[in-house]
Amino acid sequence: MAGKIKSEDPFSQKSVRIWRMIQLLVWITGAGILFNLIVFPKLGIHLFWNILIPVAPALLVISVGVWRNICPLATTALLPNHLGISKRKKITAKQSGILNLVAVMALFIIVPLRHAIFDMNGLATALLIISLGVVSIILGLFFEWKSAWCSGLCPIHPVEKLYGLKNTFSIPNMHCASCIRCVVPCPDSTSGIHPLSVKKTDYQKIAGLLITGGLPGFIWGWFHVPDYHEITSAVQLIEIYMLPLFGLITTTLMFLFTKKFFDSKILVPLFSAAAVSCYYWFRIPALLGFGIFPGNGMLVDLTGVIPEWLVISVSTLLAVFFFLWIVFSKNNKNSWLIKPAYADLRLNSKKLGTAKK
Repeated sequence: MAGKIKSEDPFSQKSVRIWRMIQLLVWITGAGILFNLIVFPKLGIHLFWNILIPVAPALLVISVGVWRNICPLATTALLPNHLGISKRKKITAKQSGILNLVAVMALFIIVPLRHAIFDMNGLATALLIISLGVVSIILGLFFEWKSAWCSGLCPIHPVEKLYGLKNTFSIPNMHCASCIRCVVPCPDSTSGIHPLSVKKTDYQKIAGLLITGGLPGFIWGWFHVPDYHEITSAVQLIEIYMLPLFGLITTTLMFLFTKKFFDSKILVPLFSAAAVSCYYWFRIPALLGFGIFPGNGMLVDLTGVIPEWLVISVSTLLAVFFFLWIVFSKNNKNSWLIKPAYADLRLNSKKLGTAKK
């Protein structure tokens, strides 16, 4: 028909070029933050821990696909595949499950160390980021595409699955020119995926339970621990883990108990909303100088500029928003990203076979 408007191909060359520019800019920004963490640590800490990280949970809730497209570590992890030096091994369900569980454990180990090391030490944070980047590249050297890091060992991935339940809209998957089924199910292209929806192995079941049931309590406990400028005794090291782990165990037991009476379709969104709401309930006051421990995690001190009730009101409104969005909004069943066309795996196998000969 003459008057019919053709929709633009989401994987067109123009779209790809735009996203490549965005990915490059975000990667350069990440490199800039890394540089500041080493050379200007105070500025680097503010940029990373007090600006980037506080924005990330809200982005995961609204559109996790955007983050999946632009994450600097994801771009780094895929370098071996782009350069053609990856062995491109197909990951097994057991390997994927183990990586998922290790990712959850890594999250719960690393985050409390912020109170003792990373929130005060820019070089230590830089070394943490570099270490994660090296690990992601090593995994990329052996395994196919996004299977081992982005959908496996990345400590943020479990949170992506918990917070990304009501993804606003699907955008083109700009890391995958074609789908090679590197991991099944693909978290990027599977509608309604969440931490408990993949039950291929016991590792995945345990990982899903810990992140879904445990994260709200873990976050609550983390915000009730003060920062230590240095660890001088084993007691302090125990203290930074005690409350977060207590909270994790408590809400995990609550989840297991309520699971006897309610379906996961109800509980997972509730615990997801509780986790992200709890985070911002404590994080926003801390950023503005109204935290439980004044000065800890502070971006700017506004205690003498704005009233505390205003900060509490903002935190409350955000909590209401997250519950309405995650729990009560209509499930639009959008996947995080639009799946590209399937690759001809038989052709890929022939190419790999020829290369081996």
